[in-house]
Amino acid sequence: MTGAAHIPVMAKEVIEALAPKDGGVYVDATFGAGGYTRAILKAADCTVYGFDRDPNAIERAGGLAEEFGGKLKLINRPFAEMEEALAEEGVDAVDGVVFDLGVSSMQLDEADRGFSFRQQGPLSMRMDGGRPDAGDVVAKADASALAAIFKAYGEEKMSGRIARAIVAERARAPITTTTALAAIAEQAAPPRGAAKIHPATRIFQALRIFVNDELGQLIAGLRAAERILRQAGRLVVVTFHSLEDRIVKRFFAARIEAQPAGSRHAPPAEKSRATFDLLYGKALAPGEDETADNPRARSAKLRAGVRRAGAASIVVDAILELRGGVTLENFKEGRA
Repeated sequence: MTGAAHIPVMAKEVIEALAPKDGGVYVDATFGAGGYTRAILKAADCTVYGFDRDPNAIERAGGLAEEFGGKLKLINRPFAEMEEALAEEGVDAVDGVVFDLGVSSMQLDEADRGFSFRQQGPLSMRMDGGRPDAGDVVAKADASALAAIFKAYGEEKMSGRIARAIVAERARAPITTTTALAAIAEQAAPPRGAAKIHPATRIFQALRIFVNDELGQLIAGLRAAERILRQAGRLVVVTFHSLEDRIVKRFFAARIEAQPAGSRHAPPAEKSRATFDLLYGKALAPGEDETADNPRARSAKLRAGVRRAGAASIVVDAILELRGGVTLENFKEGRA
């Protein structure tokens, strides 16, 4: 395991934005190694509900749960289900929710999880170990669907070329390992000039986001957080790439001003009330000292808002427009 595995990104800024208080109830929506949870529990005499869809993360957290006694409650469910899960615990409102999005250092370091192209392992990438996984997509999706996935979820410019190379290669032999897929991507789209990014980087990102429905989960999680935050509660989100940050930015933008109800095809309706005030005028970035000590922090952005009183917004959020309409549900139903 790398030295960066237990370093929570922008921990100081997260705690300042979340402002934990004694007696408060908080949600660490992406528990991981528990870095934010530990910082929250040290900052105030409060309770934290730690969510993680990865059962391995929950299993590893036993020591932290014992250290803080009944102050930490662990829930092995996706954060999109936080509202229902908290209701089952008798909790209908919280004082803060924090998200640390993307894949964790621990997951990248476990070769058998298939998240990293730098280590040989099975093509999995499912955070919960379920199916379909990345191997299923690589084996079954046609070239147009693969290209759409790579472009929409990985912003890969050479998506078509890499997709066609995958389809051609799997016709000769099954593609079952991370290193095999990485080699195909590198051969199809070799890096040019001073480019430092490996050609497989965006392909692996795209497959991981796709099979875990990360963008759909993010929107559902943000909406759930909006519903369960009490007045003056705080929502803090740390993102690591442009797709995530764009969704979070649009989410807050749609909620800091009153929005018209209904659709453009319907008659004018009453405006919904704004539900958040931005804590910062723009996204915060990590400091130079942190990025020097923890390279993972380089692409991080932090956005935060303070919940206003009133019902959750009626604004309907849409996932970024995907070319070809390739979604996980379409793939499951054999339409991609």
